[in-house]
Amino acid sequence: METTRMQLLIDAGNTRIKWALPGPAVAAGAAPVWQHIGSVSHADMDSLALAWQGLPFDSALISNVAGASVREKLTGLLQSLQPAIRLDWFTSQAQIAGIHNTYRNPAQLGCDRLASTIAAHYLFPQQDLIVATCGTATTVDAVTADGKFKGGMILPGLKLMAQSLARNTAQLPQVAESTDISKIFADNTDQAIVSGCISAQVGAIQHAVHSLAQQENRAIHCVISGGAAPYLTGHLGIPYHYVDNLVLTGLFVVAQSSPG
Repeated sequence: METTRMQLLIDAGNTRIKWALPGPAVAAGAAPVWQHIGSVSHADMDSLALAWQGLPFDSALISNVAGASVREKLTGLLQSLQPAIRLDWFTSQAQIAGIHNTYRNPAQLGCDRLASTIAAHYLFPQQDLIVATCGTATTVDAVTADGKFKGGMILPGLKLMAQSLARNTAQLPQVAESTDISKIFADNTDQAIVSGCISAQVGAIQHAVHSLAQQENRAIHCVISGGAAPYLTGHLGIPYHYVDNLVLTGLFVVAQSSPG
C-alpha cells in the first residue's frame, strides 16, 4: 500500500527549530492536526536527522530567520535524508494566502511575521487582529478583517529585555527567568526589573490593540503566541486568543493554498 507523501513544515527561529508534519485534512479555517511535531535548539540541530528519518515527506516548506548558516545546515540535513527533496524557502511578498502585505518593501517583512499573520487571519477570519509573537524578540503586528497587513512594531523579547539590565547595570541580578509580579510597584530590585519588563511587553500589546481600534472604529481581537506568551497573558488585561505554533500554522495555510 502506497504511503501518501507530505510536506514537512519548518520554522527556523532565532533560538529554536520547530517543525511539524500535518496529519489528516481539516475543514477550511480549522487549526491543523499535526501527525508529528518537534522542537530543538540550534545546538541540537543534528538530532533532527534521527527525528525526521522515515517520516513520509518528499518536500519541505521552511521559514528561516536564523541566517545563512542555519539554512545551510537544514539543507544538508534534509538532502542527506532525501537527496531529491524539494526545498521551498518561504519569503515575504505583497500578496499571499489571503494577506495583502503593505510593508513599504514587502520583501523586507520578516517571513516569520508574515507567516504568523497568515495563520491568525486564517484562524480568525473577518476580524481585525493584533498578532503578538513573544520570543527572542516580541513583534506586534496589525491585520484588518479583509486581510490587509498594516505593519507593526518590534521590541526586545522578555528575556532579552531583562538580561540587558542584568548584564549592563552594576550588581543587578539575572532575572530573566522570574515572572512573579504580585504587585506592579516592586519593593526590591529583582522584582522591579521583572515588573518593568513585563509591563513594557504588555503595554506595547495593549497600545497596539487600542490604536488599531481607534483607526478601524471596531473591536480588535488579540492573538498571542511564542515561548514568552504564557508569562504575559495573565497581565494583559484584555481579551486574547493564545495560539501555539503560529508560524507553523501559517506555513500550513501557505502549503494548502499553493498549487502543486
